[in-house]
Amino acid sequence: MTDPYLGYEIALVAVVVYALIVYFLYRAGRLGADRPFSLLGPALMIKTKRGLALLDRWGRFRRFWSVVADFGILLAAIAMVVIVALLLFGAVVSFRISAAQAPTPAEAVGLPGINPFIPIGYGILALVVGIVLHELSHGFVARSQKIGVKSIGVLWCVVPIGAFVEQDDADMLAAPRRRRDRVAAAGVLANFALTVLFFFLLSGLIATSVAPNADGVGIASVQGSSPAANVTLAPGDIITYINITSHTNGTVVSTHTTSVSLFETALANSRPNDSATVTYYSANLGRSATVMIAHLATNPNNRSRGFLGVGVLGLTPGELKQDLIWPPGSDQGPVVGTVYWLILPLGGIEPVSGYTTNFFHLTGPLAGVGPNAFWIGANILYWLAWMNLLLGLSNALPLVPLDGGLLFRDFASSIAARIHRGWTEAKLDQVGGRAVTVSSLVVLLLLVWQFVVPRLL
Repeated sequence: MTDPYLGYEIALVAVVVYALIVYFLYRAGRLGADRPFSLLGPALMIKTKRGLALLDRWGRFRRFWSVVADFGILLAAIAMVVIVALLLFGAVVSFRISAAQAPTPAEAVGLPGINPFIPIGYGILALVVGIVLHELSHGFVARSQKIGVKSIGVLWCVVPIGAFVEQDDADMLAAPRRRRDRVAAAGVLANFALTVLFFFLLSGLIATSVAPNADGVGIASVQGSSPAANVTLAPGDIITYINITSHTNGTVVSTHTTSVSLFETALANSRPNDSATVTYYSANLGRSATVMIAHLATNPNNRSRGFLGVGVLGLTPGELKQDLIWPPGSDQGPVVGTVYWLILPLGGIEPVSGYTTNFFHLTGPLAGVGPNAFWIGANILYWLAWMNLLLGLSNALPLVPLDGGLLFRDFASSIAARIHRGWTEAKLDQVGGRAVTVSSLVVLLLLVWQFVVPRLL
C-alpha cells in the first residue's frame, strides 16, 4: 500500500539532515560572517572569493554601468507600482471568489517543485540562469560604484535556492543613496532585460519555424465513451468544420470553426440526438478527415443540449502561435493577449507540450529538426523569459530584504529630504527605515490576504 504521507516524510528527513549539517558546521567553527559558511535567515551561504577579479574587470566601465543602472532604478520603481497594484487587485477580487476558487499557498511560491504550474526541469534551469545573472549584475554595478564585494556563492536551504553577491555592508551604508540604489536596481534590470531577450528569441523561433496544421479549434481532451471518442477524435486533432442537423425539424447549423466561440455556440444550439458531421485534421493520419455522428449525447451539465465529448483549447492553434510571437497583436486585444501569454502554464501548456505539439508542423530552415528537440528548445526559451519576469517583479516588491525594500527605503528618505531640508542623514535614514517596515508589513498582509479571505467568507 502506498504511504500517503511519503512526500511529507521525505521532506521532514531532508529538513532534519540540513539542520544537522548546519549544526556540525557551527560546531566545527566553519560558520560565521568571516567564515566560508554563514546564515542568511534559514539559508546557508556557501561563499567563495573566486570570481571577484571578474567583477572588477567588468565593473571598471563605470559610466556605462551608471547609465544602465539609473534606467534600472526607474524600471524598478515602475515594477514596484505594478506589482503592488496587482496585489491590491488580488485583495479586492478575493472578496468575490469562493474558497474552492482561491489560490493555494503553493501556487504563490514561484519555485519549481512547489508551484504546481512550474515544471521542475524547465523551472530549475530558468531559475538558476535568472538568479545567477541577477546577482552578477549586482556585482558588476557594485564594483563600478566603488562598493566592495566580499564574496560570491550559492544559497542553500535544504535544496539550492539561489546565488548571491555579498556586498560590503559598510560600503553600502556609506555610499550616497543614488549609488547604492544603482546596485539594488541592477538585479531587477537584469531580469527584465533577460525577459525581453528570451521573449524575442522565442518569438523569432516560432514565427519562422512553426505553422498550424489547419485553421480550426484544437482538441485538448476527449471524454471516454462519448460520440467524439466513438469516431476516434483525439487530443491534438483540429476541428475545422461542424454541421449539426436537428433530429426534430431537420434544421441544419453549419459552422466553420475558425474560433472557439463559434464552435461552442454551435454546440450550445444543438440538442440530444441531433446528428453531426465533423471535418477535422487528424494528427494521427496527417491529413483532413470527415466523420459522421448519428446521435449527439445528452450534455451532463445541461440536459437540453447536445454533447460531443471534446474539450477544446481556449486558443485556436493560430491564436496560440500569434500569442507566442507577439501577445499585444492578439485578436482579443493587447491586454488579453499578454495575459494569455502569462497564464499559458495554468492551462497546462509549457507553452507547447504533449498533445499541443500535434497542432503544428515545422517549416522554414528548421523543418528538418526533430519536433521533440525543437519544442524542448522553445519551452526552455519560454520559461527563461517567464521566470525572469517573475524574478524581476518579485524582487521589486517593497519588502525587506528584497531589492525593492532597499529602493523603497531610499525613495522614502529622498522624499523626506525634499520636504524637510533641515533633517540630518540619520533622521532621513530613520524615516526610510520606518517606511520600509510599514511597506513590508503591508505587502505580507496582501500576500496572505488572497489565501485567507476567500476561505473565511
